[in-house]
Amino acid sequence: MGASAFADLFDTPRLASLRELTELEEPVRVDDLTSPHAVARLRDVEVLVTGWGGPSLGPELLAMAPRLRAVLHAGGSVKGQISQAFWDAGVLVTSAADANAIPVAEYTVATIILEAKRVAAYIDGYARSRDVGGAWRRDVPPALGFGGTVGIVGLSRVGRRVAELLRAFDFRVLAADPFHDARSAALAGAQLTGLDDLLAQSDIVTIHAPELPETRHLIDARRLALLRQDGVLINTARGSLVDSEALMARCRAGTLRAILDVTEPEPLPADSPLFTTPGVVLTPHIAGAMHAETHRLADAVLEELRRLNESQPPLHRVDRGSLSHIA
Repeated sequence: MGASAFADLFDTPRLASLRELTELEEPVRVDDLTSPHAVARLRDVEVLVTGWGGPSLGPELLAMAPRLRAVLHAGGSVKGQISQAFWDAGVLVTSAADANAIPVAEYTVATIILEAKRVAAYIDGYARSRDVGGAWRRDVPPALGFGGTVGIVGLSRVGRRVAELLRAFDFRVLAADPFHDARSAALAGAQLTGLDDLLAQSDIVTIHAPELPETRHLIDARRLALLRQDGVLINTARGSLVDSEALMARCRAGTLRAILDVTEPEPLPADSPLFTTPGVVLTPHIAGAMHAETHRLADAVLEELRRLNESQPPLHRVDRGSLSHIA
């Protein structure tokens, strides 16, 4: 994994735990698995711990690491990171996606609460007028806190957790997901509906669907037109799920706000019009685990190592069959 990711994940206590659970050589972290030193070490490696900023693992690595039993990913998605050949070879692959879902869901719910209160509009109006109770307040759309509707696109790990966290608030929660039925949605605290109906009925829509060929521009111009006047769209999933050109057109019309933690492309070029489009708020992919939050991901990997040592089944195995519909 990358140096910064390793520094965040494995603080002194967690690095000590890693040493207790493994025969760990130096350097602990490597950037290049093709260097002569890494190649020599790979001959005896049974477990690889991977993370953000690390190289993709292709089938050639299996020949270099004949004793490899498991790849434990201290991040979310393993798609694009680990070749299908690892599943063919029977190598265990686990992910810390459940741990990473926690901060994403918390970021999302915090954003929902602030947007329902129309906080950004009040901040802007107060800064412009310097008058707490001025006439500018009449231009702020009504708050949505009590009785407002939140639509969750995708009951993924994050989507389910968002629904569960919203139980504490007075929102009506809708969900659209072709892989869930009404009962599983209700267990999470949401009412299942079709995507178009969700968009038309929701005041705030938050996207938690995977990036797949069939989800590219899932939220296109037609579906953006279904969103309510003064609605809010939040995207912490993948930028490709939203048609950016159509989104900017709707935001420029002054009838929609968009909070985007992910974009297409990512990172954005410095001259991207998204930076200057009214109603668009950009955050630099910060919803997921950062700094001390990443300790949850390290703890997930350490627990998988403990279970592997004790011949117990893994907690967060990534099954090949799920790759077609997970993030």
